[in-house]
Amino acid sequence: MVGKSDSERSPASLDRARKKQLASEEGARTMAQFQTEAVNVRKNMERLRALRLAKEAQAESDAQIAAENAPPAKKKSRKKA
Repeated sequence: MVGKSDSERSPASLDRARKKQLASEEGARTMAQFQTEAVNVRKNMERLRALRLAKEAQAESDAQIAAENAPPAKKKSRKKA
């Protein structure tokens, strides 16, 4: 396919080509921004997951220590009616 030089192309054709080029550039910028945001979201999710797991482990450890140190439970006596 033989392409025309810029001097042979119509103004409408040049305008369409310019718009297509701008759309392509904008799409590339948008995709790069999207990918950067996705990476940031994944990093934040990983940070929050680590915090949650640490908190759960600490709570489990605290509960285990409390169970070991708790005095034996006394039986309640029933009153006869």
